[in-house]
Amino acid sequence: MTFSYKNVYIKDTVTVAGPYEKDGPLKKYFDKTYTDLYFGENSWEKAEIKLVKDAFHLLLKKTSQQKQNIELVVGGDLLNQISASTYGAEGIGQSFIGIYGACSSSVLGMILASNFIDDKRVKNAIVEVSSHNMSSEKQFRNPTEYGAPKPKSATFTATGSAACLLTNEKSEVRIDCATLGKIVNYEQNDPNDMGRVMAPAAIETLKKHFEETGRTPQDYDLILTGDLGRYGKDIVKEYMLKNHQIDLIENYDDCGVLLYDLKKQEEVLAGGSGPVCSALVNFGYVYHEMKKKKLKRVLLVATGALFSPTLLYQKENINAIAHAISLEVV
Repeated sequence: MTFSYKNVYIKDTVTVAGPYEKDGPLKKYFDKTYTDLYFGENSWEKAEIKLVKDAFHLLLKKTSQQKQNIELVVGGDLLNQISASTYGAEGIGQSFIGIYGACSSSVLGMILASNFIDDKRVKNAIVEVSSHNMSSEKQFRNPTEYGAPKPKSATFTATGSAACLLTNEKSEVRIDCATLGKIVNYEQNDPNDMGRVMAPAAIETLKKHFEETGRTPQDYDLILTGDLGRYGKDIVKEYMLKNHQIDLIENYDDCGVLLYDLKKQEEVLAGGSGPVCSALVNFGYVYHEMKKKKLKRVLLVATGALFSPTLLYQKENINAIAHAISLEVV
C-alpha cells in the first residue's frame, strides 16, 4: 500500500550518537555525541532514556518549539514495552503513540505522523527512535559481559537517539510518498544474521514501491535500506538484478554499512543495526545533504527483524518487515 502526500514537510532533525558512532565516518552530521555508554547513568536502560530526552530537548530548542505545542509524538525503541520512548517522552506533546517496528520504527513513525498531518488531524508531530548496544544485547541475546563470540554475519546494535519534527508548514524537504510493507517469513532463524532475515522484506517493499508508483531506481538520487549490513545489502542487489532486472548498483547503499568504518571498526562486524541505525544516517547525513541540494530525491527503506527470543527458543522463525518513504527537495 502506497500513499502520496501533498502537505507534509520536515521542519528539522536531531541526532544524538554513542561512542562507536562518534568514531564512524558520519560524526560531523551528529548534533551531540558521547564518549562512553553510560552517559552518567547507572544502567544501560536509563542511559537509553537519557538519549531520548536529549533528542527531544535538542529538537525543541533547534525548532524554537514549546513542548506543550507539539500535537503528536510517535516514538519507538527495542526495549520491552518500548520503555525508553515512554519514559523519555514524558511531558512532551499533547498525545503519544508508541510503536514497535523493530529497526524499521523510524520510517514507520514518519508514515503514521505524515498520515495524521496530511489528513489535517494535526499540524505537527515529532517522530523519535532510539537504541542502545548494551540494553539491546542484554534483552535479545546475551549480556556482553558473558563474552559470547559472534560470527562475521552479526550486526552491531547502534547507540543513539534521533528525532524529526514533521509539520504542514512548507520547508526545504518534503515527504513525497510512502509504501507500507508486510510481514515476510523466509524461514530464517539465526539471531546473529539479521541481514539475511531482513533482506527479503526489503526486496518485497522495493518491488512493491516501484510497481505502485511506476518509478524506477533512476528516479532517486539515493536508495537506502535500513540496516542489512554488508551481507544483506549484497543479497538485495543480487536478487533484484537477477529476479526483477532492477539494477541497484549505482545509487543504492545500506545505513548499517554507512554508519561505521567497516575496515577500521572491526567490532561492528557486518555493520550497524537497531532503530537508530538508519535514523542516524537519514536524519543526519541524508537530511543535511538534501538541505544542501546535493541529494534531491531519496528513498528510505527501513528494515526490521520482528525478533522474539522466547519464540526463537521455541524453534520459530524470525519474521521481518520493511517500510519505505520518499523524501524530496522542495
